[in-house]
Amino acid sequence: MNGSTLHRALEKLRRLGCAVHEGERGDVPGWVMITLMSAVLVAGLLVLAQDGFRALFEQAISQVTRS
Repeated sequence: MNGSTLHRALEKLRRLGCAVHEGERGDVPGWVMITLMSAVLVAGLLVLAQDGFRALFEQAISQVTRS
């Protein structure tokens, strides 16, 4: 395959890709909402499980320092 044939093939692929995505804007507000809801969910779970995580961490550290 020579250079001009490769160039034509790549140009055709580029045009096809642009045609597929031309009318698609995406759902940015939806993704922002999902991200915010996920962050709130993680923060809420951390608040609820904070004591358990602290105890688990302290137990792990004490086992490592004891060895």
